[in-house]
Amino acid sequence: MKSAGAIHFLLNGVPQAVEGVAPTTTVLCYLREHLGLMGTKEGCAEGDCGACTVAVAELDAEDGLRLRPVNACIQLLPSLDRKALFTVEGLRKGDRLHPVQKAMLRSHASQCGFCTPGFVMSLFVLMKTSADPDRQQICDALAGNLCRCTGYRPIIEAAARMYEFADAPASPDDWLTRTGLDAAGSGSWLKQALRDLRQSTSLEIVHEGTHYVAPRTIAELAALVARHPTAKLVAGATDAGLLVTKALLSLPFVISVTEVAELQRVEVTGDWVVIGAAVSVADAFSALMRDYPHLDEMRRRFSGPGIRAAATLVGNIVNASPVGDWAPILIALGAVALLRHGDDERELSLEQFFTGFRRTALRSGEFVQAIRLPRPRAPFLFRCYKVAKHFDQDIAAVSCGLYVEIDADRITTSRIAYGGVDAIPRRAPQCESALKGRVWSEDTLEAACAALQSDFDPISDLRGSRDYRLMVTVNLLRRFYVDSTTSTRAMTVWTYGEHGP
Repeated sequence: MKSAGAIHFLLNGVPQAVEGVAPTTTVLCYLREHLGLMGTKEGCAEGDCGACTVAVAELDAEDGLRLRPVNACIQLLPSLDRKALFTVEGLRKGDRLHPVQKAMLRSHASQCGFCTPGFVMSLFVLMKTSADPDRQQICDALAGNLCRCTGYRPIIEAAARMYEFADAPASPDDWLTRTGLDAAGSGSWLKQALRDLRQSTSLEIVHEGTHYVAPRTIAELAALVARHPTAKLVAGATDAGLLVTKALLSLPFVISVTEVAELQRVEVTGDWVVIGAAVSVADAFSALMRDYPHLDEMRRRFSGPGIRAAATLVGNIVNASPVGDWAPILIALGAVALLRHGDDERELSLEQFFTGFRRTALRSGEFVQAIRLPRPRAPFLFRCYKVAKHFDQDIAAVSCGLYVEIDADRITTSRIAYGGVDAIPRRAPQCESALKGRVWSEDTLEAACAALQSDFDPISDLRGSRDYRLMVTVNLLRRFYVDSTTSTRAMTVWTYGEHGP
């Protein structure tokens, strides 16, 4: 079958119209095998090493420009429709290096050079979106890039020096100059070019047995899923992409949720935060940290910037992995999944959503359209922790979300949830019973720790033994107590209004 649709995007400032290519082709494969652009490298083929990093710009709901790093190895080509793609080949103009490239050269920040294009593109995004990053921001921007021979010191030094070379003379016809893409610029040329790519119809591609559809409305999406209940739903495709690159599977029918305006929104009211199925993890963190600032460490530890920019909170939940980072956090915060089948909608508490290993309560033809979380009103304590072998980009041996509400010095509500210690992420009911009605004290802590040991019977695997996991679950509860009290053991309780708008 021939392609029934074309993918329109900008590549280094040049309009592209791609037809006759399988919609499950990755951006990396298209760049290297179809266009011969070899600067973008394949390392891990799963979004962990960052050698494939490219930059993608798009218009947001307010018609502003957003620039983000993306892992090309697991990004499906149709996801570029109506966007702008920048690769390392587009940065250098003739003999003139981009400031990032010049800084890498002057700082001796490249040895074998394989990972260098990915580092350059990550720093390109940082330079265009942050005018004066500190060392922590630089390290965070590079958390999705691995280097095995140069070492990170000269790369971090290059990140600090790249601004020194930003005022080099530029050619008037340089597309990088015309975009105006910088920390303070509006990017008027690029914004107009992206407006010109807008389409009123849904993207639909049929190619050699693979059908890809990106509906534009929630009603159209619901009808498609109801008619094709076995179709693969994707957003950032950071999980589905592995089925292509690692499992080498064909995906006969793919439905993208990213073009549905209703699913791209974060709605904040006095009582709730509603996060749509197409909202990226990065945007979800930004919304939730206004109420729960202690999510910051998890924000930095959840994969790398390229994954956070593409993956969605809902996708991480529907994945139903017992070691998924988000599930125990959202369960602890009292999240509710908003489900839809055709025109019918229903709600399900997130702790009821998981029914078994990699299994959920979704019915045939049903999908998650959003996650809804209650905003805090009572004084509360909250922390989330992740224990893994590495700080960045690692699968948790144990993760947890710990939430306690306090009234008149007594615990009125607690939601203690763990992931990685069972076939599904779930709460610890006996621990919660031991906390209810008691003062948050060391005696209460010891009673809760004793009860917690009866809540789980962990497995042993490569990430940790049963005994190790059981010990970690208890120790994380102890850490929660220590972190939520001062040196004098007086409670430090967040009250609504002290930590956000």
